[in-house]
Amino acid sequence: MTGRVTEMTEADCWEMLRRHELGRLAFREGETVQITPLNYAVQGRSIVFRTAEGSKLSAIRDHNDVAFEIDETTDEAAMSVICRGRAVELTGEDAQMVDQLRLRPWVRTVKHHVVSIEIEEISGRFFMLTKPWLHMVPN
Repeated sequence: MTGRVTEMTEADCWEMLRRHELGRLAFREGETVQITPLNYAVQGRSIVFRTAEGSKLSAIRDHNDVAFEIDETTDEAAMSVICRGRAVELTGEDAQMVDQLRLRPWVRTVKHHVVSIEIEEISGRFFMLTKPWLHMVPN
């Protein structure tokens, strides 16, 4: 079997995002790009997460262009979804609506701020894995 890469449909990308709850957020902090894992939920065509006051929230307030990524792997295949959009802090009723989502903290910390990534661009790739090292003969 030869390895191949195929584009995922937008619907497949959203389905994969809904199946998972841990991803990675990339954002600008000053002159550098940071990446951090976070748990999330999908709400409509947005990704939402909770965060505490701190450098991540400050950075997002200063530069709201972000990227978000998730992966999934099996023995035979791998998938990756990348989203780009703008992060905005939700307040009032918009922030309270998040309580209805499957947004569960993995670490017991107080996170009073709710952020929504309004997705402007989404793409995904599906990789059939060949794992050539499994077929190599040792010297």
